[in-house]
Amino acid sequence: MANDLDFESLRQRAVASLFGHLEGMCVGTVAVDRTARIAWMDDKYKALLALSEDPSGRPVEEVIPASQLRRAVETGQPSMIDIMEFGDRSFVVSRLPLKDADGDVIGALGFVLFERAEQLRPLVTKYQRVQEELTRTQQELAHERRAKYSFSQFLGVSDAVREIKRLGRRAAQLDSTVLLLGETGTGKELLAQAIHSASPRAGRPFVGVNVAAIPENLLEAEFFGVAPGAYTGAERRLREGKFQLANGGTLFLDEIGDMPLPLQAKLLRVLQEREIEPLGSNKVVRVDVRIIAATSRDLEALVRDKQFRADLYYRLNVVPITLPPLRDRTEDIEGLADRILEQLALQQGGAPRELTDGALAVLRGHGWPGNVRELTNTLERVTALTDAPVLTEEHLRRVLPAAPSEAAPSAGMAEAFNGRPLSEVLHAAERTAIASALEQTGGVKARAAKLLGISRASLYERMMSLGIGAGA
Repeated sequence: MANDLDFESLRQRAVASLFGHLEGMCVGTVAVDRTARIAWMDDKYKALLALSEDPSGRPVEEVIPASQLRRAVETGQPSMIDIMEFGDRSFVVSRLPLKDADGDVIGALGFVLFERAEQLRPLVTKYQRVQEELTRTQQELAHERRAKYSFSQFLGVSDAVREIKRLGRRAAQLDSTVLLLGETGTGKELLAQAIHSASPRAGRPFVGVNVAAIPENLLEAEFFGVAPGAYTGAERRLREGKFQLANGGTLFLDEIGDMPLPLQAKLLRVLQEREIEPLGSNKVVRVDVRIIAATSRDLEALVRDKQFRADLYYRLNVVPITLPPLRDRTEDIEGLADRILEQLALQQGGAPRELTDGALAVLRGHGWPGNVRELTNTLERVTALTDAPVLTEEHLRRVLPAAPSEAAPSAGMAEAFNGRPLSEVLHAAERTAIASALEQTGGVKARAAKLLGISRASLYERMMSLGIGAGA
């Protein structure tokens, strides 16, 4: 009981101290009763209003015409900060209802915080600066989430490229799911952005996510978001996932073939129901997102092997577009190389390099397992290694791997075959290629996968399938 009395005494002292401090800081204080008649006004407020007599007992509006204390009494709601006009002056005021022990309103308190509204200018200026910074950041973020490419940037004069653009423009006018198929480096993301840019959703976000680049245990949170405090260490506010960030626009799912089976089921539900459930939440969130998926893997084979859901495959494969490898459209190489060299010149300074006919012949004769991405890397490497304004056949041969001989099979190749089934020969060649890539990259699997032109998840999968140890 003694403790209860101590707490009550402390509370009363705290209230009195709070009121004393607030009253001392203000330039005027007034109290009204339940009928909005003035019960008390301090001397500072009287001096501020130039009153020569005590206004107690008078309706507050007779003394302060613009007062809203009656409203505070009637509604029981505080008004923490407001500007009140008094003649040709503006006061910054605060209004608080007074309640009895039962919670009934018995009056209200009014405080004049500043006698001139201009005194709020530093605070308002700081607030405006923060708001402007927030707006600028939001605009920059929105700009980053806009597609950067259009169909004009998908370069090529071949029939294959013209057909890709025709299909892409047709897909842009639909709102159906698009599935882009093709080897790594063929321009799937560029085409996805071009489709978005030409679609009715062009003004909304374009959000891309590489499924193979995100650890499996983080994929669900990355896609669907995390509810506040969903787990220890989680933020105390909603962390939006890619679906929410792309709401109203397009979500590009690159390397969809590497998506784990459990997440495939959840993605299928989102595509069917158009709603998501953030991690750790029991509330569903409606989303309006157009899906463009891409993969360098054979989804039909994955479906047959039970590594990819058939129902999700059919849901994604509404508008399929296959991008051919660069080796199948060699007539596009000259235009691509010219554009790449122009971009490199802008980055590095100086005039764009030129290619001799012999250099172009070398480029057309290469197999390009990494496609346009490998072509870009090759030209960047060769320009870094020489200052020559004209790139020759010799310059390119220095950076390109030696082409396999077109002569009769070597003794080593004949020995590798040795009457074995083709599947065994291919597995042996694949093991050799993976082992060589791992050796060249010092065992760093991410770099080895890039060297082989496959995703990291695909490399792990092939290593397990071929029995190559994790330490290889």
